[in-house]
Amino acid sequence: MEWEISIKNDVEELGRVAALVDNISDELHLSDEQHMNIGLVLDEMVSNAIFYAFPGGTEATIDIKAESDGKTLTFVLSDQGQEFDPTKVISPDMEENPAERPLGGMGIFIVKNIMNHVSYQRLEGRNLLTMTYKTQQ
Repeated sequence: MEWEISIKNDVEELGRVAALVDNISDELHLSDEQHMNIGLVLDEMVSNAIFYAFPGGTEATIDIKAESDGKTLTFVLSDQGQEFDPTKVISPDMEENPAERPLGGMGIFIVKNIMNHVSYQRLEGRNLLTMTYKTQQ
């Protein structure tokens, strides 16, 4: 099964991302926990692209593709924003007092812990973020 949407880099489009997650979850009969997990991951990574990849209010498109083989769900997020590799973000020190921790990085930390695999590449001027999630063990 495959799904694909293209959205504008606008927070108003996050509703379309949530609808995509609902559709995928329904078609794959995912549990509430799985639905919540992929919703959180896509919201976080698409929000990051919207807020940080396109400085100065540049209008752009973010492409989201999903594919399932029945056991693994793979997402590819693609945009022409500024190059950024979330796999190189250092995880926050969870032993440190949250009030004393530097800002940022927590969302990416959550994504890395929910998804089974996260990879990034810059190809022909595009950011390609690939994330896989096992839907069945």
